[in-house]
Amino acid sequence: MKTTLNLQDADGFYEQLLDAHQGLSEEQSALLNARLILLLANQVGDAKVLKECVEAAKTVAS
Repeated sequence: MKTTLNLQDADGFYEQLLDAHQGLSEEQSALLNARLILLLANQVGDAKVLKECVEAAKTVAS
């Protein structure tokens, strides 16, 4: 799992993400996030890395 910044344009991606949520209901926004997570997980493809990412996210959310 990569823990250092690996995005070429992190600010641009964040802005794109915010724009994608513009005008959505809370339910639509949650659905967009779920779909995006699944698409990105498919791009990663490595079950071990995905597990590490989930665990890291849980730690940060606590």
